[in-house]
Amino acid sequence: MLKEGDKIPSVTFRTRADGDWKDVTSDDLFGNKRVVMFALPGAFTPTCSSTHVPGFLTKNDEVRGQGIDDIYCLSVNDSFVMNAWAKDQGIDDEIKMVPDGNGDFSEKMGLLVDKTDLGFGKRSWRYAMVVKDGTIEKMFVEPTEPGDPFKVSDVDTVLSYLKS
Repeated sequence: MLKEGDKIPSVTFRTRADGDWKDVTSDDLFGNKRVVMFALPGAFTPTCSSTHVPGFLTKNDEVRGQGIDDIYCLSVNDSFVMNAWAKDQGIDDEIKMVPDGNGDFSEKMGLLVDKTDLGFGKRSWRYAMVVKDGTIEKMFVEPTEPGDPFKVSDVDTVLSYLKS
């Protein structure tokens, strides 16, 4: 697993915008700015949809008020799913949805997990991080325990760090 002080993996995300494919690179997302990215197991899943995304959506201005340029939500889902989920969650551009369709970014982060027992295939582990100029400043990785822990990657924990 990558850690604080490590560079973000270099990958290309296949996204859809206005009916067209657009490749977005890690440099596009993380270069020359300070961002918060939170990653989760899947779009439209219970904790992700009821708590994780809504928390960052509700406190979007507060997070950005701490010197954050962008907020990203990453999941091992394709761009069609991530765009539909953003619409379902009422997200305009407060949070940018990042489709890690093949799990390339999650794998290079060392946070791709096997959830085939649930019929999910390979997914991202739940975590959040602050990234400055392409380097991981702070990681908030959920403990490795059964189920879907949600204790340290929430918006309040991230805000607490940003305000310290």
